[in-house]
Amino acid sequence: MPYFDAASAAPLHPVARQALLAALDEGWADPARLYREGRRARRLLDAAREAAAEAVGCRPDELVFTPSGTRAVHSGVSGALAGRRRVGGRLVVSAVEHSSVLHAGEAHAAAGGTVTEVPVGRTGAVDPEVFAAELGEGVALACLQSANHEVGTEQPVAEVAAACRAAGVPLLVDAAQSLGWGPVPEGWSLLTASAHKWGGPAGVGLLAVRKGVRFAPQGPSDERESGRAPGFENLPAIVAAAASLRAVRAEAAAEDARLRGLVDRIRARVPELVPDVEVVGDPVRRLPHVVTFSCLYVDGETLLSELDREGFSVSSGSSCTSSTLTPSHVLRAMGVLSEGNVRVSLPAGTEAADVDRFLAVLPGVVASVRDRLGAPAAAAPAPGGGDLVVDARGKRCPIPVIELAKVFGSVRVGGTVTVLSDDEAARLDIPAWCEMRGQEYVGESPATDGGHAYVVRRTS
Repeated sequence: MPYFDAASAAPLHPVARQALLAALDEGWADPARLYREGRRARRLLDAAREAAAEAVGCRPDELVFTPSGTRAVHSGVSGALAGRRRVGGRLVVSAVEHSSVLHAGEAHAAAGGTVTEVPVGRTGAVDPEVFAAELGEGVALACLQSANHEVGTEQPVAEVAAACRAAGVPLLVDAAQSLGWGPVPEGWSLLTASAHKWGGPAGVGLLAVRKGVRFAPQGPSDERESGRAPGFENLPAIVAAAASLRAVRAEAAAEDARLRGLVDRIRARVPELVPDVEVVGDPVRRLPHVVTFSCLYVDGETLLSELDREGFSVSSGSSCTSSTLTPSHVLRAMGVLSEGNVRVSLPAGTEAADVDRFLAVLPGVVASVRDRLGAPAAAAPAPGGGDLVVDARGKRCPIPVIELAKVFGSVRVGGTVTVLSDDEAARLDIPAWCEMRGQEYVGESPATDGGHAYVVRRTS
């Protein structure tokens, strides 16, 4: 059964498994103790730290191990903000950061700080000049991921790091998705990562803080991990994480080329095989193993379930697959189609035959889901009549867009269809439908009895 969700968690690397089993026998003692077993554990911990620091590109004494990548982010953000509280209380982040960064920002705002989100373009990348413009007075910390977790777009870290350095603002880089593929460009002040993203065991994060960065760990601390990650170290998992990071880095060049070719095939073939699809994310500056696309007139939850029945494990940022009733903040920030969203992230070793079978199965699955939802077939528009109003309130994606498409040919050229909807996804999906169909999106306004009114004008 092909597993295509490596961006969520990569399968355990064979080296990680070997190192974990060996460390369970050799590294069970307290590395803070001076007796023989403790010294042996300390040597394992020091060796793991040196290996991880080499991969990160920092000194061993700048890096600590945390219980997760999320904890690394939270500790890094809170510690850097506290260390620079005299400078100010502003935190600058991109609008597509991982939720761990955004949650840290929410906590900062609740404590009286200010959070500024820098917008992104349709590919999901920030503009370095726009980011630099936010690095004014009172900024204590800036955060920028190295590559996006949902669409794979690489961020201009080097350019933003240079702007941060010029402004005297430390930059925290969340490298969770990219660290297994190579080092992050120079210029960062803090860096975080998570072992299960590169094939290490879950429950191990990395936090690197450059010497000279003002940093004040928050919460109770003890003597372990420089006071930045209290508690007994999970030494076997740490050893396995460091060993697997070194292993995947050694394999990265060959796997990059191989997986990039497979992803290029998916990017090219999906729009040819499936009508009304938008492939999102930067086509060039991207992670080698991630491709994301969205399908009109498709319920994302049903689509993922049907692909699972066919033997493919994929993920989605569609609001139809969540309990929040809102599309992912990444897709929302990019302003792209969210309904029927599929993220394919290939693990190392993925066979071309599995990708070919996925491409063979996908068109039938999408067509089946569309048929069940009553999606309209492509047809030439009729001459049409007067303006129409479609009330789709109480209906979740993709029904509001399907209802729009069903009646759109009934209005004259120059006429409008107003869609009433209380589904947050409509704010993305109706404009996306207009762009894909070459029609004019007029705008939105609050509806009288709740929800919003989205107005579309027929231009052809």
